[in-house]
Amino acid sequence: MTRRTAKPGSESSSRKSLGTGMLIAALGLSGALLAGCGDDGDDQASSGTQSSSQASSETSQSASSSGEMSSDSAASGDSQSMANSDEGAGEPVNLIFGTGGTGGSYYPIGGALKSVFEQSDLVDGVQVVSTGASVQNINNISDGLNQIAIVMSDVAYDAVKGQNQFEGHPADIKAIAGLYPNVVQVVATDDSDIHSIADLKGKRVGVGKVGSGVEQSAAKVLESAGLSYDDLAQVSHTGYADSVTEMSNGNLDAAFFTSGVPNSSITGLMQSTDITFVPVEGDVASKLLDKYPYYETYEIPAGAPERYNLGDAVDTVAIRNMMIVGGDMRDDVGEELAKRFHDYLESGNVSVGALKQFDPATMNQNLVVPIQAGAEAYYETLGTASDASTDDVTHSGDDSDLSEETASMPANEEAATTKADGAEANPEKQTSAETPEDNAEPTEGSDTSGSENAQDKEPQS
Repeated sequence: MTRRTAKPGSESSSRKSLGTGMLIAALGLSGALLAGCGDDGDDQASSGTQSSSQASSETSQSASSSGEMSSDSAASGDSQSMANSDEGAGEPVNLIFGTGGTGGSYYPIGGALKSVFEQSDLVDGVQVVSTGASVQNINNISDGLNQIAIVMSDVAYDAVKGQNQFEGHPADIKAIAGLYPNVVQVVATDDSDIHSIADLKGKRVGVGKVGSGVEQSAAKVLESAGLSYDDLAQVSHTGYADSVTEMSNGNLDAAFFTSGVPNSSITGLMQSTDITFVPVEGDVASKLLDKYPYYETYEIPAGAPERYNLGDAVDTVAIRNMMIVGGDMRDDVGEELAKRFHDYLESGNVSVGALKQFDPATMNQNLVVPIQAGAEAYYETLGTASDASTDDVTHSGDDSDLSEETASMPANEEAATTKADGAEANPEKQTSAETPEDNAEPTEGSDTSGSENAQDKEPQS
């Protein structure tokens, strides 16, 4: 990583600043000893911060080297105060990057972007942590535990609106970039005579595991068609693998899959069973998009071998993933993150399959969370239109793929390590018994090579 060097003639000034810093640190230490209490760093560690001892040490060194920081900040190694205030403009920051389960796409994306962001003079270090994904990531940003994260748009929308799981405590988050979408895919056996969402009435349908992102999408799609679970002959709360098994055995007529395209479970089903892709279109799609602005239209193309090789295109809907930061992220840091990410996507050196599945020109388009001011300033230099309003959102499909799970808030656990782009990500794992069981299952293309169309896991919320 590039480091700043002292300008000629600044040696005496540097010695003066160093002496002042040492004096302040000494006074702070003596005050702490006299008071007989720990510093902010101890309090932060005991409150469940995710950073490892190594990251904390590096943060402390960065803080103590700055002659502009207070003695309290120097003692605690609190780089967050610098990341969250324009008062530290130009000073390098340390970032904790919240991702998702180690088997999903969020985690390797974080690993790949660690080295990308650390090339910036404004980013001293990035610590990648494995989490329960969207809900936990947003709560962690609100609590100051993460500074950057990847989330699904539906969860982010609820967060800024202060509704559903964020009822009464809206989150102050901003978007750095829009990513790839999770696509709602409804498949039915050929002999079920299901050709529209309305045809699901009176049928046996797999709607995803209880509380999963798949089930949420299934309920919303059925609602938009004027249906509920009561209108179905059988409601099966099965995950991808079980839904495929039940359809193959003739015990289910149809099932919902909210994931990337292709979904390996659907691909496997097609090898043994004749199926039909049920479109989400017309009035059903219109009602869905009108009521839930985080949905956008999506077309599964015809004649694409890497996407089921369908005879006819299928119109459906999707929910986009996005990269977010806290609302108090410094503008110069936000601008640098957007620039580094965009340049990486355009470099031809992208190693994670998920990041190859959307157009970099759409990074700032059709978002349901306001764009961070610094990032928006960067996008303006590219001459691309921006639509970041939570109240005026347009819906348009793109040719992107893939998915990610969102889950309830698990607790911290031991560190894990991954490699991406040839660099150690050193991510810390945050899991618990409540982590979705899908996280433990290997998925097609979940490595960082990008050779597969990657993440098709069942999203959790």
